[in-house]
Amino acid sequence: MANVKLAVIFYSMGGTNYQLAQWAKEGAEEAGAEVKLLKVQELAPESTIEQNDAWKATVEATKDVPIATSDDIVWADALIFSTPTRFGNVASQMKQFLDTQGGLWANGQTVNKVVSAMSSAQNPHGGQEATILNLYTTMAHWGAIIVPPGYTDPVLFGAGGNPYGTSVTVDQDGNMVEDVKDAVKHQAKRTVTVAEWVKKGQQET
Repeated sequence: MANVKLAVIFYSMGGTNYQLAQWAKEGAEEAGAEVKLLKVQELAPESTIEQNDAWKATVEATKDVPIATSDDIVWADALIFSTPTRFGNVASQMKQFLDTQGGLWANGQTVNKVVSAMSSAQNPHGGQEATILNLYTTMAHWGAIIVPPGYTDPVLFGAGGNPYGTSVTVDQDGNMVEDVKDAVKHQAKRTVTVAEWVKKGQQET
């Protein structure tokens, strides 16, 4: 392992993407990476959050998770993003974080970052794939190296078979419908492996 540094950056309202991010961290650490688990800044007013028990519980559960900054992007060799879908796109909190990285982009500091993404929605066809692909559009502008899971392991089929990134359906009670833990961990390990290849290649040139 070429000392790969991975930032797992998530936004979570009901706890699902927080759990996905935790599994990604576990998988990456099993692959030998140094991992930071980070959340993006919450933008919703506290009065709105207080009206939703699941949202309030997630804020409490993640209160000690550091907020992602531009310095974390610079630090990382690889990035895994996890975000719920909002009308087929990334949550505004995640979009805000991505949109504020213009300074890094202008200085070439997002180039060759190895990136993968995950998502969730309340319906199987509620924008899970579109959300990941929309995030990857931003990564193309960053000059990042996008690493989807594809169909590189049979475990992905049990998780719904999304080749763009692990995604999960969440029922009305906030429970994950598909069993995606192993798929998330595989995706994280694959991301770390590719980042290792890229880092070794950069060191040898």
